[in-house]
Amino acid sequence: MDITRPEPLSYPFNRSDTLELDERYARLRAEEPMARVKLAYGDEAWLATRYADARFVLGDARFSRVTPPGRDEPRLGEQTLAAGMLSMDPPEQTRIRRLATKAFTNRSVESLRQVAVEVADGLVTTMVEKGPPVDLVSAFALPLPVTVICTLLGVPVDDHPLFAEWSEGFLSATGLSPAKIAEYQGNLWQYMATLLAERTTDPKDDLLSALAQVRENDDRFTGQEILQLSAGLLAAGHETTMSQIPNFVLTLIEHPAEMARIRENPDIIPQAVEELMRYIPLGLGSAFPRYAKEDIEVGGVLVRQGEAVLAAIGSANRDESAFPHADTLDVTRKSGPHIGFSHGAHHCLGAPLARMELQVALSTLLGRLPDLRLAVPVDGLRWKEGGFMRRMTEMPVAWG
Repeated sequence: MDITRPEPLSYPFNRSDTLELDERYARLRAEEPMARVKLAYGDEAWLATRYADARFVLGDARFSRVTPPGRDEPRLGEQTLAAGMLSMDPPEQTRIRRLATKAFTNRSVESLRQVAVEVADGLVTTMVEKGPPVDLVSAFALPLPVTVICTLLGVPVDDHPLFAEWSEGFLSATGLSPAKIAEYQGNLWQYMATLLAERTTDPKDDLLSALAQVRENDDRFTGQEILQLSAGLLAAGHETTMSQIPNFVLTLIEHPAEMARIRENPDIIPQAVEELMRYIPLGLGSAFPRYAKEDIEVGGVLVRQGEAVLAAIGSANRDESAFPHADTLDVTRKSGPHIGFSHGAHHCLGAPLARMELQVALSTLLGRLPDLRLAVPVDGLRWKEGGFMRRMTEMPVAWG
């Protein structure tokens, strides 16, 4: 049914210096599951807070990622995100996505597991040799996924200080000015263009070489598409995992009984990773709106053609109707699939890689560092400002 448009709520709700899910989400799920919200920039949007509605919007082909003419995408920052294939619909999105799909199959990712295990083990050895306290972010959470994604793509790991800064141009909401975002994006594209050119004349056994050959030999794909895909994979390929490793550890430190269950039975680590992905609301707020291609009812309200809907993934993953005792962390939970990696055509391409890295991280940290704990009070942790994801910039830890 159609309803009178209410006054929009200022959005996002979550704070950037905690992993707590704002209590307003629970109220909205119970009283106003499709709420009108207004972000700092762009149009108003509907916010789908329940699991069924969020999953429906993310997965139904009647919703598009392409911004309709005359619409201004609701967003946190002044700059519209350079989202590449995330701003496309099938079949165009599928055409580009399949270029990288083979690199992220479960089989392909498993071939990288031993690399991840060796890197993680070496990083913890260095931590132990140095002795506590150690910053978990710089000593472990950052170098592990960076090394793995660089190995996959064929990017020099030693160049990380360069592309880590430039990646912020793709991942910043309010932390950078539009001019700085454009500068960083241009730098990363130029960097990747140089590497792709090198792989064209001197191919190696890596994903960049495969993409370089596609660029040269398959006119179904433009050079710009290959460049955007390559840069996007590098930027996103380490950021989420880098954020979630400290988030996982902090959450388990705050739930010692659940940490003990994992230590006692490491076989449940894959299950624990899924539960932590469900439980932790990584995003500061929802991004990447879906636009209704036609009038369509969602959660009891009529979304008119062209209107934007934001899927509140963090809220959806705490929906009691989908996950009994949803606000309780249970590392042995066996309920239905979370949408922490999104859903539908834009389900996270790198989900298998992220899962593997997070499994290796938990296994190594909990297996080798007894009594892992914070070395500072919780309110002394430093958090990143101005981004889309909630993560710590420093996390001093101790053990033993």
